[in-house]
Amino acid sequence: MKLSERKRKILQLVVDDYISTAQPVSSKSITEKYMKDVSSATVRSELAGLEEMGYLTQLHTSSGRVPSVEAYKLYVSELMDKSKLTTKEVGVIKSAFKDHADNLETVVQNAVKVISELTDYTSVAYTSLNEKDKIVKIDLFRYKPTQALLLIVTENTLIRDKFISIPETMADAQIAEASSLISRLFVGKEFGEVVGLGEVVAKEFEGYREIFDGVMSAIEDYLEKNNADVILEGEGKILNHPEYNDSEKVKNFLSVVTSKNKLAGLLADNTDNIEISIKIGGDEEKEMPKDCSLVTATYSASGVKIGTYGVIGPLRMDYQKVVSVLEGVGKILEDILTNKK
Repeated sequence: MKLSERKRKILQLVVDDYISTAQPVSSKSITEKYMKDVSSATVRSELAGLEEMGYLTQLHTSSGRVPSVEAYKLYVSELMDKSKLTTKEVGVIKSAFKDHADNLETVVQNAVKVISELTDYTSVAYTSLNEKDKIVKIDLFRYKPTQALLLIVTENTLIRDKFISIPETMADAQIAEASSLISRLFVGKEFGEVVGLGEVVAKEFEGYREIFDGVMSAIEDYLEKNNADVILEGEGKILNHPEYNDSEKVKNFLSVVTSKNKLAGLLADNTDNIEISIKIGGDEEKEMPKDCSLVTATYSASGVKIGTYGVIGPLRMDYQKVVSVLEGVGKILEDILTNKK
């Protein structure tokens, strides 16, 4: 059933007020704060109608209403007003990236910190290898008689390492020669291109076939497993929100944020641009508690996916604030990484 304009406005006011106060919203508070030209009886009737439609619930017969999961879903998709970051908040974001913009790992960590700081929620980031990520440096170093350390630096300056097997009889000079050959063939190419080379360049590695197979296996392993990493910041901030005075809710929340596998499953995304995704309640994601919401944005720079950043918190999340922070961080972050290149 389609909502009338008045019902839509009242529902928006209820959600906004509840997010702000964490208190059930009554018809009296709506008329006194926002709709002084409408009678309390009219608002009360509209609230009852919204409750019948499943958008509001009443904790007690004498109390005001609180939004349902369906109300939050409608709110973020149709009713929520856009908000802008303040000049001070933009400055905080820029300063977070100012000194370490040449190191993606540090950039990711700083992004998670600044998101948590500005939203007062738990923030998370998920970074993974992308087939379009270009190799700018690749080296081999003897580690043990039968092992070499493979170092790969991508265009995003994210260093990846793995140990590969080498013949025990191989001299250091031969390892250096194999490293030089790998560098000549792979540097400047995207990971997807390198995997596609396969047997085409295998002939170049006569005498170094074991090393070649080891390097190719490492790269394919990176792509297969996405080489994902999950970074978390501000998990204790959930206790700043009154609905988490309930120890069972805290336990459910921590069961998710303390599991990197669960977080990776929630954050994994194949989108290659800034795109806000809002998941409300556990019905959409079985790994997410029913009393939680997850807001994420996936960022890329120069066609290369950087990762997915987000905020996980209560249903009564300040969605306007969170979305504006994620969009602000994304624009500044991508500008920094794009200019860096």
